[in-house]
Amino acid sequence: MLFHVRMDVRIPHDLDPALAADIIAKEKAYSQELQGSGKWRHIWRIAGEYSNYSIFDVSGNEELHEILNGLPLFKFMDIKVTPLLRHPSAIRDDDS
Repeated sequence: MLFHVRMDVRIPHDLDPALAADIIAKEKAYSQELQGSGKWRHIWRIAGEYSNYSIFDVSGNEELHEILNGLPLFKFMDIKVTPLLRHPSAIRDDDS
């Protein structure tokens, strides 16, 4: 099942810089692991914002919830999830 996810990151300005750097490094490793597995299919930065648009390919709502909850930056994020369904006019077979 595909999901379009917007993540807006809001790290508090008073967070210890060393702690912030550690969390960001863990976030990068976790996201790259998920990308390697195919569960996090695409990620795009939104220009001028500390935000991204991502496409997840997971078994369903519960798996997506677990993945998002596991993000080291999760407590500093506003997340909006949109389930995606293949459009009947789509011509590519590999987008499902």
